[in-house]
Amino acid sequence: QAVPAGSHVRLNLQTGEREAKLPDRENGESDTREERRRKRLGKVDVDANSFTSEELKKALAKMKESEKAERKVSFLFLKQCTVRKKFRPIEQLKEEFEKLNMKIETDYEIMVKLISKFNSSASTLDEKIAALYDLEYYVHQV
Repeated sequence: QAVPAGSHVRLNLQTGEREAKLPDRENGESDTREERRRKRLGKVDVDANSFTSEELKKALAKMKESEKAERKVSFLFLKQCTVRKKFRPIEQLKEEFEKLNMKIETDYEIMVKLISKFNSSASTLDEKIAALYDLEYYVHQV
């Protein structure tokens, strides 16, 4: 495993494990990670032509994330456009069928008609049975 630069590394001969220790300050306390980073990097000059490898890695990771997000958005947009090209809205279809003297009805509209036919006192027994069979078909789909 990688250890920070300037760390004290030793091999423990009793356990066979490698151990790493962060360097101590003058007063005996260990530096925090951020303090070590500041000492190593100093102030970062944004206008400079050189950057640390960590800064470049972070910038590259951000670029990759934003590129993935852009690709995902554009893919969803293209998919939505192709779906819209394949299908037309129901209102447009109704208008076209009206021009052909055909009326298109949704399942809901058909089911309402069948229920009213079944509840009608003017319907014969055969018509009511047929309405129930047809209604069973539409309800089964739902």
